[in-house]
Amino acid sequence: MNEPLFTDRFIGVVRSEHPLSTGKMTAARYASARHVHVSRRGLAEGLVDEALHPTGRRRDVVTVVDGFGAALALARASDLVATVPGRHTANLRRGMHSFELPFRAPEVTVSLLWHARLDADPAHRWLCGRVLDVCRRQTEPGDG
Repeated sequence: MNEPLFTDRFIGVVRSEHPLSTGKMTAARYASARHVHVSRRGLAEGLVDEALHPTGRRRDVVTVVDGFGAALALARASDLVATVPGRHTANLRRGMHSFELPFRAPEVTVSLLWHARLDADPAHRWLCGRVLDVCRRQTEPGDG
């Protein structure tokens, strides 16, 4: 079974003193910076790179990590740019400079997935209900 929870959009994140924290963000400025890329499979390109390609630019990916937390930790301690889902990483980005991507940012849908055999399990239904309630409350207008 599959229940969509929310949609998230990628944003750029740098340490607050990073050169990209000031001035207008352009595809050229974004692409020419050094980047940390997130890939559980160790790939050097992903959704963000596919979205950037129509601008004629390519990111300078200097390292690949397997999670958004690791990417943000590297960006916080260096001049690397992390490109991460905004909603998913809101708490981890505190104290950092976040910016809208200067091209059409990829969106991802985060879903709750489970096997149909668990539908009859009361504890599982309860847990799924709580997760759905929290995600729906956070997507209502005025809740940010």
